[in-house]
Amino acid sequence: MDYTLPIIAYLIGSISCSVLICKLTGLPDPRETGSKNPGATNVLRIGGKQVAALALIGDIMKGFLPVILASLITKDTLILSLVGLLAFLGHLYPVFFQFQGGKGVATAAGVYLALAWPVALALTVIWLITALLFRYSSAASLAAAISAPVLIQFYLHDISYTLSGMLIGTLVFWRHRANLLRLKEGTESTIKLKRS
Repeated sequence: MDYTLPIIAYLIGSISCSVLICKLTGLPDPRETGSKNPGATNVLRIGGKQVAALALIGDIMKGFLPVILASLITKDTLILSLVGLLAFLGHLYPVFFQFQGGKGVATAAGVYLALAWPVALALTVIWLITALLFRYSSAASLAAAISAPVLIQFYLHDISYTLSGMLIGTLVFWRHRANLLRLKEGTESTIKLKRS
């Protein structure tokens, strides 16, 4: 098996959009401010909606592009599953940023968007409904993570994609372990959209 495509996907995933965008816009390093998570939610807290939107799009694209480009080269579902998984792992543990990455929700969304847009759409709806009901980004992300493998299996009927979705979901939960504790204690930050 040729592992070139998954390795390239990992390197693309390792590009920290939040860190780069904050640096370019003169904002503090998200790894050192707010929740200290280099993801779009923390960028929203420290820089507002416009900068957070750029970070979000960047994180989605680094999951989306590797899978789309790989699908032009191969139809091997195992390879494509590994490409998506490695792009996601790059976001979590980026080689270019001392392996200090984000929680991977947006990058996972990009992977699912490339694999099957109806799955990504359904997960987005689940995220939005949970976020609107409970006002917690972490709870919305966890709801989507639980739902992803089920939706992938239902829509794609491929064990490689389903196992990849299960691994991604497990890692999303692992990266949100501090959020889970705060949710239990009632100290988790809610979603606020005050700044522009």
